[in-house]
Amino acid sequence: MEKDMEKVLQKAEVLIEALPYIQRFNRKIIVVKYGGSAMSNEELQKNVIKDVTLLKLVGFKPIIVHGGGKEISRWVGKVGKEAKFVGGLRVTDEETMEIAEMVLNKVNKDLVTMVQELGVKAVGVSGKDGGLLQVEKKYAHGQDIGFVGEITGVNPKVLFDLLEKDFLPIVAPIGLDDKFQTYNINADDAACAVAKAVNAEKLAFLTDIEGLYKDINDKSSFISRLSATQAEELVSDGLIGGGMLPKLNSCISAVRNGVKRVHILDGRIPHCLLLEIFTRQGIGTAIINDDEWE
Repeated sequence: MEKDMEKVLQKAEVLIEALPYIQRFNRKIIVVKYGGSAMSNEELQKNVIKDVTLLKLVGFKPIIVHGGGKEISRWVGKVGKEAKFVGGLRVTDEETMEIAEMVLNKVNKDLVTMVQELGVKAVGVSGKDGGLLQVEKKYAHGQDIGFVGEITGVNPKVLFDLLEKDFLPIVAPIGLDDKFQTYNINADDAACAVAKAVNAEKLAFLTDIEGLYKDINDKSSFISRLSATQAEELVSDGLIGGGMLPKLNSCISAVRNGVKRVHILDGRIPHCLLLEIFTRQGIGTAIINDDEWE
């Protein structure tokens, strides 16, 4: 009986700890970039969607921006093509673009279904809808990589309208150029652009790493919080490499353009979003606007 009581009290403490965060972020927009392993594992997928749904139900205004890279590669393989990458960006010919759009739309509607199963109204849109994401052709180190788009403009009206009507928007990273040609967009870039355009309080990246390390080979060098200026110093000192570099540059750009905090979280940890947002300790790396840094 005593043990049961202890468990109940622990639950109460968790709720009390979450209270100031719920008050602070009530009615604030939080953009969640969803990709990586958390998308390909059904159990983790459900946990992420539960987390975002809970954020919505306690008064946040979440927007999900999702990728679908692994799924696109799987379908590209099914039609006998080989996925090619230059500088981490998928080379996208016409056929691959067609596959990418179909796959991303399928992923989008699967996520909408999951959210609605939990009792929250969701609407899936792509960057084409309402002129949400405008792009031009992107080059990788001067190389032509096909239909890959660099975002030139964002029209967030469709997102504001959905939020106002109490829907949870779920965005697929596809855009149009000024000739109405369809382009695939890197999902990190899309999430950053959306977060800046809606003036999000927070942008959370669900990734396949725990967060940032000063030295990736030294687990004790984990960085749980840093300011935008400190993040820029890490980049200029050459301490960040590989796939983390463009992600960190995206984070810095978001924080420098009005997003108050960016979180890099390990999407493989169940309920990582709730742990980062509602507990004092947090579990990932938070990059904080210099004005908010104390």
